Amino acid sequence: MKPRTDFISDRLRQLKSTNLYRTLEYNKISGPHIIIQGKNLVNLSSNDYLGLESTYSISQIQSSSRLVAGNDISFKKLEKKLAVHKSKDSALVFPTGYMANLGAISILAQKNDLILSDELNHASIIDACRLSHAKKLVYKHNDISDLEKKLHKKAQRKFVITEGIFSMNGDYAQLDEIAELCQKNNAFLLLDDAHGDFVAGKDGKGSADHFKVAKNIDVYISSLSKALGAFGGYIAASKEIVDLAVNTSRPFIYTSALPGFLAESALKRFLSDREKNRLQLWKKIEQFGNGLRSIGYSIESQSQIIPIIIGDEKKTLEFGRYLRSNGIFAQPIRYPTVNLGSARIRISVTNWLSEGIISESLDVFEKAGRKFGIT
Repeated sequence: MKPRTDFISDRLRQLKSTNLYRTLEYNKISGPHIIIQGKNLVNLSSNDYLGLESTYSISQIQSSSRLVAGNDISFKKLEKKLAVHKSKDSALVFPTGYMANLGAISILAQKNDLILSDELNHASIIDACRLSHAKKLVYKHNDISDLEKKLHKKAQRKFVITEGIFSMNGDYAQLDEIAELCQKNNAFLLLDDAHGDFVAGKDGKGSADHFKVAKNIDVYISSLSKALGAFGGYIAASKEIVDLAVNTSRPFIYTSALPGFLAESALKRFLSDREKNRLQLWKKIEQFGNGLRSIGYSIESQSQIIPIIIGDEKKTLEFGRYLRSNGIFAQPIRYPTVNLGSARIRISVTNWLSEGIISESLDVFEKAGRKFGIT
């Protein structure tokens, strides 16, 4: 039986044989020059046309694609750390998490392949699936039986795509059962862990680590601008998959690079004492969740994302306005972000919240619950 990743190797060999294969060269921008492998060169590949002096205390922005002149050396350091973080060979930073989804999914699933996507997956996953020429099937949210049934469909290759922690419900994907199904059906498992990364699992390794199935994930897609508080997105996978992304991913190739100072900022945050803050965060998640339950709210979330599902859109807006008038900003979420009739107030618990602030917020939610007949 041929290795399941043969199709990736074949595509890379074809690129090499036709002299279309690319590699990234790391550099540093300095005014009109670019420094590559210690050589100071005149930079005639930048799109920074006006050459305006920066008024900010930041390094010069590259203004080029990473395959042209925008591949600051800071990416190399950051990507090495992210790969180790996800126990993968390689990682690749994209300007945003949205682009990371577009860039990873669209290059893997091809014609005659099958994508199976959870019905509550983020819009970036939905859009990435649309860009693929593969057949697409949506399975019911976290419904393992429905996924198993649809995995029996014939296809050249199969790709299951799910979030780790769902951005609007705050619930975990059943990754232990999903991973087992993927193994049985020789399907690739792609995980968007934007809301689980740096929060769940040992040392914040993510939702797959939480379920002890990290080794079963073929491609991680994540964000640097959620729990890490930096900016950008990334994928982590085998060297071959990352290599394929460098060479064929349109959202990676045809856009300006993330500014190097943002990559440096992400690296500093990654190397900080994150675990202390992570453990504090989980205490606050427990305090907020248990507090809402104690005053009569039906809360099922076990993550930092806590939705109060109200249903009616008008009532949800009024609920949100009441909260704001009482010092609480919790955004009402409506269609098309969620289905019609399932409008909600989405609470995001962060480590910025003190125990006192959480307690005061719960007092407001208690009054709001009674006023609007929610509790």
